[in-house]
Amino acid sequence: MTFQTGTSASDSRARCLVPSVGTALYVHTPFCVRKCTYCDFFSVRAEGQDIPGAVDALLNEAARRAPEEPRTVFIGGGTPSLLPEEELRRLFDNLDSFTGFRTSAVEVTVECNPESLTPEKAFLLRELGADRLSIGFQSLNPKVLELFGRVHSAEESFSAFEAARNSGFLRISVDMIYAAPNQTLETWLRELDRVLELRPEHISAYALAYEEGTVLTSRMRSGTIARLQEQEELLYFEETRGRLQTEGYEAYEISNFALDGERCRHNCNYWRNGDYVGIGPSAVSHLHGTRMGNPPSIEQWKRGIDRDGFAFTWEESLGPRQRLGETWWLGLRTADGVDPEEARRTAGWHEPQDPVAVLAAGLRDLGLLEVSGPRFRLSPRGLPLADAVSQRFLQACDNSHPSHGRPSPSTSIS
Repeated sequence: MTFQTGTSASDSRARCLVPSVGTALYVHTPFCVRKCTYCDFFSVRAEGQDIPGAVDALLNEAARRAPEEPRTVFIGGGTPSLLPEEELRRLFDNLDSFTGFRTSAVEVTVECNPESLTPEKAFLLRELGADRLSIGFQSLNPKVLELFGRVHSAEESFSAFEAARNSGFLRISVDMIYAAPNQTLETWLRELDRVLELRPEHISAYALAYEEGTVLTSRMRSGTIARLQEQEELLYFEETRGRLQTEGYEAYEISNFALDGERCRHNCNYWRNGDYVGIGPSAVSHLHGTRMGNPPSIEQWKRGIDRDGFAFTWEESLGPRQRLGETWWLGLRTADGVDPEEARRTAGWHEPQDPVAVLAAGLRDLGLLEVSGPRFRLSPRGLPLADAVSQRFLQACDNSHPSHGRPSPSTSIS
């Protein structure tokens, strides 16, 4: 097929923005075997879908919008490892022809689910240029896996990890979810210990979130399942953090843990409020202070791509004050915290008065933030209150208009 290039005739500001060389690239592949009960990301069952047609649209969009020489690439979803081998090859080869990522990127991550990461698929992904896999174990407990709607077993998770290692992947992340119904703290810690025996370079460990519109939230509200009490969830959080740190994993973000030098560079760019380009249905981009998003619909997204190479259904331009609030909101979730001067520079705030200086000092005096050199970060007392503390900075900077696509600090891109 012929991929579209050139410039759209639209007068939308978002369509005129050109990413800088090296901008991070995210590619959303929305297909799964089955939708997980906790998942609020856009995804659809792969059965009966036109997967080659969706890859065509991804490549058409990439030809128009993908950055040159991206420093990081993240293929997420959905379940990218579910794509047939010929479609994976076509996707990676064409992305490289558009961007040159195989020589520019310091990190190329692919999200995988255990049921679709065969030894053959793992070898192919390594051959195509991926150097980091994020494998969604989520649980090793059969009852919890069933509750989550997962279609794999614990044994398949271990087999997928082995396939990744044997194919030459030196950077593997394992995703886990804790504080679920049908789980006790004791059984969770045993699961975590089994994962630690694998010695993955990175572990994402999330407290179960009950997101709007998910099957799990509907079950909770109907009384079919019961959410753990807040104090119980806090105990899971503290025990998980302690166990991982004891084993040498740095808690570099609230839910993300890495061995030395193994942080997820792509996610770190999000938490620094950096620029990124997202392609695919529902994908969000952030360029030069403007955020824009594609529709969470394959057909609507494809129509936009086929028509003019773009599919944005919304966009918002953020002023320096709003960008400052978001920079603090995101940065405080990391172990590095926030340097006020760096935050002002990132946000483009050039006024003499910093609108969050008094707030940061007040939260420090309350013991919720601590200061090391020029940097503010959450204190041990503030860590369990991370959401509430960081939201204060959004409020202080008066982000009064609705935001369609802020990168969620709890997003499972790992």
